[in-house]
Amino acid sequence: MPSDLPDLHALELLVAVAETGSLSQAAARFAISQPSASARMMTLERRLGVKLLLRTTRGSRLTPAGLVVTDWARGVLESAAAFVEGTAALRSRQEGRLRVGASLTVAEHLVPGWLLALRESAPHLHVGLEVSNSRKVIEGLRHDTLDVGFVEGPCIPRDLRSTVVGRDRLLVVVTPDHPWAHRSDPVPGGELAATALVLREPGSGTRETLETALEPYGGVATPLLELGAIAPLRSAAASGVGPAVLSAMAVQDDLAEGRLVSVPTEAELRLDRVLQAVWPRGRSLPAQASQLLALACRRPGRRPSGS
Repeated sequence: MPSDLPDLHALELLVAVAETGSLSQAAARFAISQPSASARMMTLERRLGVKLLLRTTRGSRLTPAGLVVTDWARGVLESAAAFVEGTAALRSRQEGRLRVGASLTVAEHLVPGWLLALRESAPHLHVGLEVSNSRKVIEGLRHDTLDVGFVEGPCIPRDLRSTVVGRDRLLVVVTPDHPWAHRSDPVPGGELAATALVLREPGSGTRETLETALEPYGGVATPLLELGAIAPLRSAAASGVGPAVLSAMAVQDDLAEGRLVSVPTEAELRLDRVLQAVWPRGRSLPAQASQLLALACRRPGRRPSGS
């Protein structure tokens, strides 16, 4: 920034001299002493390299150059005022808007209740909700397009802070006529790993949880079908495409109505997971995000029943 940029307070004083016709009256307008006002004007002249005032025993008046500079000063002050008002408006809009990202399971089953509770305490708050998989929520936080996120993945990157807001379990589900629906012994990890499944897309918290659980058994086999939304996966599983692995919250209605059956898995297979709120480390949470987080922690996601 150039070192000869004028002080805005000095420009205001210069305009006041032009309007009052007197340096002392201009000083009185800003509740400063006449010597302080004179010193401020001399500093401005020095910085600009232009003589602005003619000082006489009868007072001070603007030089011809001072008149020109005063006109310019009015434009600078108007722009500065517009700058202050504009940033205040931006701040007001930001304070009245909350940008939330949530992975599909959390967005569908938990976030609506949290937002309804938030609306009761902050009725004028506008909440923008972006629904995607856990990986994209994390990207949104890193690119500052989200204030807070809710994810399902087992691993939280080190550049994010997190807190648990709920718990969930993945279930292996099949149609009632599938051979697995009638087996008495739990499906072992090795068999599940070797089976082509109906799965969420890579990057989703559901997929990452399953991949982590099956890593000791050689990882996930090539899927029968990959989809980036829960409803089509439920439909595919219910139509008999093959076994699917989905959140217990997502399939609770299908289980209750008999469209799908939950298949037990061996105890060593870790399909439990935590649902977490995340936000960038080193960045303060907006007040509205902190309020939403408090509501989420007071109304945690309950783990649905299931094997």
